[in-house]
Amino acid sequence: MSVKAESINFDVAQYMQGVGVRARAAARAMSRADSGKKDAALTAIAAAIEAAAETLRAENAKDLEAGRKQGLDAALLDRLELNDERIAAMAGGLREIALLPDPVGSISDMKFRPSGIQVGRMRVPLGVIGIIYESRPNVTADAAGLCMKAGNAAILRGGSEALHSNQAIARCIHAGLAEAGLPADAVQVIETTDRAAVGELIRMQEYVDVIVPRGGKGLIERISAEARVPVIKHLHGVCHTYIDDQADLDKAIRVAFNAKTQRYGTCNTMETLLVAQGIAATVLPPLAAQYQAVGVELRGCERTRAILPAINAATEADWDEEYLAPILAIRVVDDLAAAIEHIAVHGSDHTDAIITESLTRAQRFLREVDSSSVMVNASSRFADGFEYGLGAEIGISTDKLHARGPVGLEGLTTLKYIVVGDGHIRT
Repeated sequence: MSVKAESINFDVAQYMQGVGVRARAAARAMSRADSGKKDAALTAIAAAIEAAAETLRAENAKDLEAGRKQGLDAALLDRLELNDERIAAMAGGLREIALLPDPVGSISDMKFRPSGIQVGRMRVPLGVIGIIYESRPNVTADAAGLCMKAGNAAILRGGSEALHSNQAIARCIHAGLAEAGLPADAVQVIETTDRAAVGELIRMQEYVDVIVPRGGKGLIERISAEARVPVIKHLHGVCHTYIDDQADLDKAIRVAFNAKTQRYGTCNTMETLLVAQGIAATVLPPLAAQYQAVGVELRGCERTRAILPAINAATEADWDEEYLAPILAIRVVDDLAAAIEHIAVHGSDHTDAIITESLTRAQRFLREVDSSSVMVNASSRFADGFEYGLGAEIGISTDKLHARGPVGLEGLTTLKYIVVGDGHIRT
């Protein structure tokens, strides 16, 4: 039954309680669903989205119009829009998920113990996953597909600005689930815009196993501070590239340029460039010329500005900034140890890279930089589930438990120990 925030005597806590009860029951059904049935549901949802393209555009138009009246900026409106290309991409993404190997039920590390028993581990669903996100309605389809494939039930709470779009996508999801004989409650998209629903969701320990927030730093900080349910998150991406004094010059310029300019508004975009003193005067002028040619504002430390006197001075705050814009902070450091220290103090544990031809220094960087992705001679823009061969991703985690880095299907499961005996008893 549909419950709206505008209903008379609407009780958010009661509504969310019902959502949780139904999700827990659906999670049990999804955990025993075989791969064929889950893949059939994903394929059916993709077809339903394509068939409903006109309806999706019409519902999305309502959200866009409301957004304009509310004064949403152009970037937010762009993220909110569902055009033909994005609708096709949603359907295509679901079909790609259907083609991925199903992690559920896989058994690993089976070993005989001296007692004669066999001990191993089986991959199983997490259970009920709550996902809280903003703006992009395509996340509704992506998140639903990943959770389903990994045998979970999902509770999705999109932003109020995308309410009509998300509900239209939800109808496609439910149609596909029904066609495959899976419970509609396997994916529930919250129908109320009342913010209290988020507060209830992140405290429903008896029904929800994990929360995944996707959105701005403010949203993620709130969820992290208030949740009683475990959270998979990253707050921000202050990513570094360090150019070592044993770097190949052409390689360093190519990688550092791509890490900043391939796309500005992503969490794996480089925000601070660190350069060893011994190579700074050689690499910075040609690299700065490339940045400035595409409109990147450069902010540098004193040693950087001694080489590039025309650029702006960096403040202490710049070293901690996630710009998500064509702005780059540059710092000249003494050596590898100083670069590692800077990253330890100012990094966000997301993605950091070294450019060097020294195997010893590369290995030290890999060992000592404590980020979810650490790279050698590669752009930080590769920190992405698709690029890592995970298929689609639910997000990126900078936590250490239980998932770290891009979270794909395997990250939406956990492990349990299994023991096989033949009448064995412990003596």
